Amino acid sequence: MSEQPNRVEVEIFGEYYTLKGHESPEYMRTVAQMVNKKMFEITQRNPKLSTSKVAILTAVNLVDELLKLKEQYDNLLQMMDPDKVDSSNS
Repeated sequence: MSEQPNRVEVEIFGEYYTLKGHESPEYMRTVAQMVNKKMFEITQRNPKLSTSKVAILTAVNLVDELLKLKEQYDNLLQMMDPDKVDSSNS
């Protein structure tokens, strides 16, 4: 039988959510804290935005960061092994 998922209550942008997953509770809290921080950063720059727009801009910003990190990772792999295949193809 598979391991039961962890459940963690977190606060993001003034709302409470229960996260459920197989990651550690500390990891899930860290993820929630990063989302919360990014949402407040966006709100500081654009205080009149609705919560839904802040959430969408947060998602766009975080995916942008992810794609840039993946590109850096691919470049590092390429420098270590020029024959290495692009990780986005795997």
